Amino acid sequence: ARFADTSSRSNADMGHKSIQRHCGVDRELGDLLQRAMERLSLSARAYDRILKVSRTIADLAASERIQSQHLLEAIQYRSLDRMGAAS
Repeated sequence: ARFADTSSRSNADMGHKSIQRHCGVDRELGDLLQRAMERLSLSARAYDRILKVSRTIADLAASERIQSQHLLEAIQYRSLDRMGAAS
């Protein structure tokens, strides 16, 4: 239903506007994500990817909004992905 009026079919397909619309985070979560971005030296593309994964985790938890645990889990996956790529 989220993508009924778009060309997207999944969270992974979301463009920037859809991310802004469906992956909104409050100031506290935004600050948390910003700190992670700085500590892990992540790109703007990684920022969007983390939000998409957070939205998927929130969906699996049947949560209307992205919560801190969803965001932290997505950040953890991203940091593990980077560690695997460095090996």
